[in-house]
Amino acid sequence: MTSTQPVSAPVTSGQFDVVNPGTSAVVGTYPIHTADDIADRLDQAREAQIWWAAQGFSGRKRILTSWVRWLAAHAEEIYELGNAETARPVGDIQMEFIAGLEDIRWTAAHAERVLKRRKVAPGIAFPNFAADVVHEPLGVVGIITPWNVPIYTVLSGAACALAAGNTVIVKPSELSAGAGAFVIEGFYKANPDVPVGIISYVHGLGETGAALCKSGVDKLAFTGSVPTGRRVMAACAEKLTPVVLELGGKDATIVAEDADLEAAATAVVWGAFFNGGQACVGVERVYVVKEVRDAFLELVRTKAEKVTAGLESGASYGPMITPGQIEIVRRHIDAAIAGGATVLIGGPESVRPPFVHPVVLVDVPEDNAAVCEETFGPVVVINTVEDIDDAIRRTNGTSFGLGASVFSKRRGAEIASRMRSGGVTVNAVLSFVGMPSVPFGGVGDSGFGRFHGDAGLREFTFAKSTVRKKFSMGPNVQEFPRTEEQYDVIRKTIKMRYERKFRS
Repeated sequence: MTSTQPVSAPVTSGQFDVVNPGTSAVVGTYPIHTADDIADRLDQAREAQIWWAAQGFSGRKRILTSWVRWLAAHAEEIYELGNAETARPVGDIQMEFIAGLEDIRWTAAHAERVLKRRKVAPGIAFPNFAADVVHEPLGVVGIITPWNVPIYTVLSGAACALAAGNTVIVKPSELSAGAGAFVIEGFYKANPDVPVGIISYVHGLGETGAALCKSGVDKLAFTGSVPTGRRVMAACAEKLTPVVLELGGKDATIVAEDADLEAAATAVVWGAFFNGGQACVGVERVYVVKEVRDAFLELVRTKAEKVTAGLESGASYGPMITPGQIEIVRRHIDAAIAGGATVLIGGPESVRPPFVHPVVLVDVPEDNAAVCEETFGPVVVINTVEDIDDAIRRTNGTSFGLGASVFSKRRGAEIASRMRSGGVTVNAVLSFVGMPSVPFGGVGDSGFGRFHGDAGLREFTFAKSTVRKKFSMGPNVQEFPRTEEQYDVIRKTIKMRYERKFRS
């Protein structure tokens, strides 16, 4: 069978433009797909999933590897499209692209190890049985991706689902629709003989995303804001569709008294300002122990002054993607200053739409919006703490729990173990995000469920148990009538196996 995407003409209910946020130039025009379009994709996906699952781990690995090779061969086109849609530096696009390729490569290579059938012990109550467990694909997975890292989130989300034997329907962000469509179409260009429906996409606005949630997919993975995540979960609840939610964060970094301050300052400045701060994982809060505060702040000042926003070659980051986010950034800066914060770098004058230039705020009250709410822009708060216990209390004093980091030469692992988040980096920032073998996801308002790693592969499967009676033995407690002999055997077993271990 020869594949195309889509296989049938879209019903659509209009169209929308993707606009470069830095130049306002129209990059592309796309149809708004309807619930009927999604139903068509779902029918194709269900039929294709039978074929896809039948390929087994080795067959899927071969096809996914071909996709990776095609994507790598078309890297320059992907960079160009990504830059045109989001005006982000090519370096940022390269970073998300290689992370996405690694996710596909890793899941294809490790799916069999993680998900294959394995024998398990049947337990003392059933010694005449054999038991095994296998992780089977759910069926069709829906994926809704954001605009801030549009290539990575499509590839990363699809990687685990596809490697586990599911088919996938992706709804890319309407702000970066072309990049998502391009990499998905590449799947078929790399593998022209596979059936239509293994991976497909739909375009549109919020209504299209809502329709995908209600379409009857077997699981829905969403990456985005907390408010939208709540709406996604509510919509999926109508059909009891399970969800993976990778939501916002207010990631904290702790700088201990024994930290390498040069390395810490370098990492904090990059973590706060890469991608213009428009990342679910980034450095938004820093807690520095008072003994090293002044030296650390001076290093941050020196490094942050070299960070630039713009469209020209060599700029550190590009424009804010949405006007609404600019207003949130402006509000947080104003709230911090009104609350008594010291401005180390930038200030209200840094907000020059469509750009926000670097802002570093020092000693902001913990109940201030700039500390409590996700800013999602190039603003970092650095607060002074008495000691590590104080830093950990403040770090964990939030409803978010996506990422965190700590800088300490001697106590890094111990401090990390006390930080409440889905991932922690010691003496660096955000590194866990780019490791395909490491589960990625949050706790609290940062969501639940995992991408990446063994946990990410299992996320898109269900565990199926099979038990087999090998021979009969008596007394059999699974038949009537029950006898006193049976009860007596169970009493003696409980005493011998369990009770004696707890006698004082």
